[in-house]
Amino acid sequence: MPLISAAQTDIGLVRTENEDRQLCADDLGLYAVADGIGGLPGGAEAAQLAITTLLKHARADHEAGREIDLARAFAAANREVIALGLRFAPETGLGTTLTAAQVAGDTLRVASVGDSRCYLFRDGRLRQLTTDDTVEHDVALRRSRGENVHLEERYRNALTRCIGQPMPLEVRISNYPLQAGDRVLVCSDGITRMLHDPVLARRLAQASPPALVLGGLIADALAKGGSDNATGVLVDYQP
Repeated sequence: MPLISAAQTDIGLVRTENEDRQLCADDLGLYAVADGIGGLPGGAEAAQLAITTLLKHARADHEAGREIDLARAFAAANREVIALGLRFAPETGLGTTLTAAQVAGDTLRVASVGDSRCYLFRDGRLRQLTTDDTVEHDVALRRSRGENVHLEERYRNALTRCIGQPMPLEVRISNYPLQAGDRVLVCSDGITRMLHDPVLARRLAQASPPALVLGGLIADALAKGGSDNATGVLVDYQP
């Protein structure tokens, strides 16, 4: 498969535990990031279980000669994290984001729940392919419709959807055509809250291997304060 990829994570400069997890499976063309919800117990365990379940279902589909069913894999991850929460933290439950990018031929399939993001960098332009499932984004959307909605600052980054939620899971899945030279970045908010899009674009424009570019992004996030775990997977598409 014409893919060159790298995955890196850093605990950051403030947190005492890294609750991010990542997946980099070139043989499946599958890449993902999960970010366990801070403030709840077992964030790392929830993130790891989400990634493990995604990989398990993707590999089973692949070995059976089927197209990887991201919707089914995400639903399974949600059930597994709910079940773990009932055992681990029955009063609060567990939660994690999960964003996956799958390269199938010349098509990129993106599935996302939460605020871990997927970007496409092409011809010097950065495009965010996912939508943040946060209170801030929900308020902005409602205001664009003419609603008078107040945003409490303390809830700005709170998630409106996650893996581990008891209500029916809604997973956004979209397809995008790929071109030679495209770069795909999947990352946690420990990178995106620290770095604005122009900084991301400048790094992704560098003609360096994914591992070096990704290392630069994480170094930039740490230089800006490193207030959260910073995790990314970077993929070059070179047919």
